[in-house]
Amino acid sequence: MTDRNLDREIQTRIDTFLHELSTLVKEAALNSVQRALSAGPRVRRARTSARRRSAGPARSRRRGRRSSAEVEAIAAKVLTHVGSNPGQRLEEIGVVLGTPTRILKRPVAKLVKVRKLRTTGQRRGMRYFRGRSGRVRARRRKA
Repeated sequence: MTDRNLDREIQTRIDTFLHELSTLVKEAALNSVQRALSAGPRVRRARTSARRRSAGPARSRRRGRRSSAEVEAIAAKVLTHVGSNPGQRLEEIGVVLGTPTRILKRPVAKLVKVRKLRTTGQRRGMRYFRGRSGRVRARRRKA
């Protein structure tokens, strides 16, 4: 065979293959549409949020404020943990205690306010240490 005849033969086979392939794809698409139409209307279920699906105990499903007893209990856990593990960030404390940081923010802020905890750093780099006392001292004014 010459090069021209060989090129024509290759091109013919490619064209035949493409024609057969497109016919198969069209048939598959048509079958898919027919199955979808013959199945009838589908009933859609309402979506549930991921939070509701994995809500856990009833406490997490309840909306509203936590009681002061709950906040104090969390604060006591945090204070105990920080006493034995000084210098950890809030995220690290939350991982160890198994509590999200959003739950820890309020109790930790109260502990810092009454000086049971002291901090170094800022924002996400803030580290927590055991404070000196539980009483709030008045700041001195410069004369």
